[in-house]
Amino acid sequence: MLFREITGLTEVKHSLIRAVNDNHVAHAQLFHGGEGSANLAMALAYATYINCEDKQVDDACGKCPNCMKMSKLAHPDVNYIFPTAGGKTVLSENFMTQWRAFVKETPYGNLSDWLEKISIKQGNIPVEESRQLIQKLSLKSYEGGYKIVVIWQAEILNIAAANALLKVLEEPPEQTLFLLVVNSMEKLLTTIISRTQRVAIRSFSDEEITTYLIHNQQTAGERARQIAYLSEGNLNRALEISNKTEDDEHSWFATWMRMCYALNIQKLVPMADEFDTKGKEYQKSMLEYGLKIFREIFLYRHGGESLIKLEGDELVFVQKFSNVLNINNLEQITILLGESHYHIERNARAKIVFLDISLIIARLMR
Repeated sequence: MLFREITGLTEVKHSLIRAVNDNHVAHAQLFHGGEGSANLAMALAYATYINCEDKQVDDACGKCPNCMKMSKLAHPDVNYIFPTAGGKTVLSENFMTQWRAFVKETPYGNLSDWLEKISIKQGNIPVEESRQLIQKLSLKSYEGGYKIVVIWQAEILNIAAANALLKVLEEPPEQTLFLLVVNSMEKLLTTIISRTQRVAIRSFSDEEITTYLIHNQQTAGERARQIAYLSEGNLNRALEISNKTEDDEHSWFATWMRMCYALNIQKLVPMADEFDTKGKEYQKSMLEYGLKIFREIFLYRHGGESLIKLEGDELVFVQKFSNVLNINNLEQITILLGESHYHIERNARAKIVFLDISLIIARLMR
């Protein structure tokens, strides 16, 4: 990944390049950005620039042996840690083939996308990753430069793994650089945050997303601007909107709400079974989607139509459903979805949670 391959964010690129050229490279840096931001892409471009043998004024050369190895995520001095199934044998190094393909296809992808790619319901970063990393860092650099560690989704390090990592952050080996890539910084141990230098990666602007879609996806200008507006700075979401042919997420949610309104137990029970088979990230995503839709219903019912960021079937659903929903119970429904998200996050049985909230929503709708 090169800086020029990332659309916009010029101020962040200049800051990172200046730090390298001024020899002010902190040993541990926290690339913090929301979902669909360039936090991973920027960390990879930064690592490439540091390793480049022929640094240019505004980017790595992209041609030297180190740059070529970095482009393939195959540099011997760069270690990647990311969520897997966990355990002593199922570690990041076992998924490097899938990781390289994932980053090449969608460097702006989220945790759900990654877990779906490796067919895992719930990912984590176990303590064994930290232990193995410490062993690797005790060895000398192959190329004689920095040893770099990129930890993607560092916020889901389990406690033991985070504490083990903390030890090496406190006393890092010479010429070692840690790049922690996170979406939710508040989930990290405060002791880790205090030992890292934060690199804030803002969301993409509408103009940056529009430019990306036009140049990289060959999207027509007007359509690109519409998608940029709908995606709210999330490039991964923009690509989903651009590429989708059928919105399965909306279709499933709309069916669920209709079955709740009709109190169709014969359909809700099989839906609960289906929901239970999905991965944890999918389940959380569906509840988050529900919160988004009910927010739009609230705006629609209170004259905020110009603020609604939906189109097509989603917009039609909001318009029609808002007419039959008891708007006085909207707050209770959103609280319920939020609490259900909390329970799923803490490994409650999804089938029971889904059926419970379905029956409560059915009562609140009337």
